[in-house]
Amino acid sequence: MIEPKKQSKNRGFYVRMKLLNHNNGGNRNRGLFCYRYFKWVLWFSLSFYFFASFLFNHKPNTISKTTVPQYSKASRALIEYPETQHHRDSLNGLKIYVYDLPSKYNIDWLSNERCSNHLFASEVAIHKALLNSDVRTLNPCEADFFFVPVYVSCNFSTVNGFPAIGHARSLISSAIKLISSEFNFWNRSSGSDHIFVASHDFGSCFHTLEDVAMADGVPEFLRKSIILQTFGVKYDHPCQKAEHIVIPPYISPESVRKTLATSDVNGRRDIFAFFRGKMEVHPKNVSGRFYSKKVRTVILKKYGNDRRFYLKRNRFIGYQSEILRSTFCLCPLGWAPWSPRLVESVVLGCVPVIIADGIDLPFSSAVPWSEISVTVAEKDVGKLGTILENVAATNLSTIQQKLWDPRISRALLFHDRTVEGDATWQVLHALTEKVSRSHHRSRVSNE
Repeated sequence: MIEPKKQSKNRGFYVRMKLLNHNNGGNRNRGLFCYRYFKWVLWFSLSFYFFASFLFNHKPNTISKTTVPQYSKASRALIEYPETQHHRDSLNGLKIYVYDLPSKYNIDWLSNERCSNHLFASEVAIHKALLNSDVRTLNPCEADFFFVPVYVSCNFSTVNGFPAIGHARSLISSAIKLISSEFNFWNRSSGSDHIFVASHDFGSCFHTLEDVAMADGVPEFLRKSIILQTFGVKYDHPCQKAEHIVIPPYISPESVRKTLATSDVNGRRDIFAFFRGKMEVHPKNVSGRFYSKKVRTVILKKYGNDRRFYLKRNRFIGYQSEILRSTFCLCPLGWAPWSPRLVESVVLGCVPVIIADGIDLPFSSAVPWSEISVTVAEKDVGKLGTILENVAATNLSTIQQKLWDPRISRALLFHDRTVEGDATWQVLHALTEKVSRSHHRSRVSNE
């Protein structure tokens, strides 16, 4: 007895169709032709239908508008805006020559991946952006300014992992000797149209402790140049004795995009006031100074057990997701007044609470700091809870509405290719206001 063949359970879905033909004789061949023709047409049509359906219903895993919480308008714009080159016309025809220095001054340091991603990495980001920028000129004779790409913040200590900048002065001095011996551009202006980046605690004083930085001051060989530095205060300070532009600390745009894409946020900010970072219970006396002028210690002791405050002393790699959940983000001074939290809180839609007396904030012409942040005097930190409760009850929504303007987030982030309005663009815009220092411009105007 012959058993019927069992159908395989793994054959999947298929369509089988017979075209019945009852004609005999001379129409047999024509019927076979029609059968084969329509069978292939049918197969092709069904294949195209299922393939098209797959494409429309299985889109690539890209970041969509729904990925970002509705409240985070500025953050959503951060993801969506195209990285297009700016136009030289919008920068008054600015031209910058970038010195091609030996690799020991810059790219050799990139062997350590941290060099291009840590909070001092604006020196790397600005260099990359200028190399890709349409304000760059390959003809130094037509340049308004000269950029000297020296990376001094990538010498990480083997003891604590922090950047050691004891070599900074000698490395920059060496670069100046090189360019002044090979070109005449430095010598003709004494470096007044040359640009350097000093992205660490006390800028071009090149020291992490303020008393030592103040005692050493800005090196003589840099005092006539333009310094792009994160350090800035509104009062007289030895570390501002050179022409300078205050820039934001570096925060990776990619890290922000990743946080926005992966954080499970339903649009509600469930943390009232947030801070994660170093807070000493018993601050040490270092050369007569205390870390954060004891401000962080007061915050910890006063609000450590307050349910409104989410305060953490340990490191957490996913801390940006906590910022995204917070209404207020505390930005107290450390050794220096500035902090990367200023940038992270703004681009993640958290109202920055600035606790650093006399701080000079970056790009005030593009970022209305007084309208998007809360400033608390260092002496009033013990009243912080009351101050924030009052803001929450009065003008919080107004602050948030202005904070979420995408132009503000854009102004505080550096990109490999300059986006009009981004941090590098803001630097270039600030330089257009200093063209009187340009030897080339002054010579042309005199002619």
